[in-house]
This record gives sequence, C-alpha cells and structure tokens, in this order.
Amino acid sequence: MIKNLLVILVLLSSITVSSQVEDSKKPKMNFYFNPTLNVGYNVKNQSKRNQNADSQYYQNYVSPYLPNDFTYGISAVGGYNFLPNFAVGTGLKYSYIDPNFHLMYWLIQPKFIFNPGDEAFFIDVTYGKQINSSVISNSEFWGLKLGLQVAYSKRLSQEGGLVFETLQASRSNTLFIGLSYGITIFSNKNYTVEGIE
Repeated sequence: MIKNLLVILVLLSSITVSSQVEDSKKPKMNFYFNPTLNVGYNVKNQSKRNQNADSQYYQNYVSPYLPNDFTYGISAVGGYNFLPNFAVGTGLKYSYIDPNFHLMYWLIQPKFIFNPGDEAFFIDVTYGKQINSSVISNSEFWGLKLGLQVAYSKRLSQEGGLVFETLQASRSNTLFIGLSYGITIFSNKNYTVEGIE
C-alpha cells in the first residue's frame, strides 16, 4: 500500500510540474485551514470474518488488536497553496475505532488540485504518526482522499470526498473506505468567483 501511494505521489508530482507553465495564471488559496469529519468501514475485518466463518475455532470474536468495523474521525490541517495545482499542509487527526482505540496522529498532507477555483477536484495523500498512547502505540496512518471542493463564499469552500485509510500497527493492519465532509478557509479572497468584485 505504501509503495502504491508513493508511486501515485511521484506521478501526480510530475503532472503538476509539467503543467506549471500553463497554470501560472490560475488562482491559489495561499494559506488555508481545513477541518474535516470522516466515517469509514473496515473492509479487512469483513474479509477476515468471511475466511474464518467455517472454522470450528471461530467464535465471532474480534481480537482487541484488530479494530472493529467502523471508524470515525476528525482532522484539522493548515497549509499553504504555493503552486496553483499543489499545496502542503500539516495538522492533527483523531480517530475513534473502538472503545480501546482512541488514536491521535500528527499529519503531513500534500494536496494536488485540479481545476483550482470554484469547483476544484483534489487528491490528498496523507501520512500520520501516532502521538498518544492507547492499546497500540507507534502506529502509522496512510490516507488517500479524492474529493470536490465547491465555492461557498469569498474565503470559504465546502468539500466532500471518498477516503481510503490504512492503519499499520504491530499486530493489526486495516483498510477503511469511507466518506468525508469538510470546509476550507483560505486567505486569498480572489480564489473563487465569489471573491472577485
């Protein structure tokens, strides 16, 4: 999964660099702040249950080291959009997976923006490192979000997206697929048509 994300990141970077000349007049958000809510379903748990359903040792028990079916999260990322099609942010993410899994991550998030402005399509690639102690410690988080950012006012956009998240820890690996909703507050009031007077 990590290698696949890195390959995607390199390919998107080359697209961004090759399009800089054509996109030099496109708008940028400049500084931005992006709080987001998300919910996801753990597809690896279901496949594990399906594989073991016929086993005489299977008792519909989920190990405390394997998170349950759903995750709920909130994140806050701040960053700078220094190229029309590329931005970098950092922030925090809290994930609730199970009563024993309260995980807090420090994030790094490159953002690739296509058709910047009023209805921008974006791809976020996120890496997180756990900073709190829980049932597990020192876990890593990787995420990929495909979404649409829609202008709401001269300094605010709403966004929705499809999210793929993986949690890697010593005794469990997960794959969550889910949805997210958030807003983006940015410093350039002329980024969208709402701010152009």
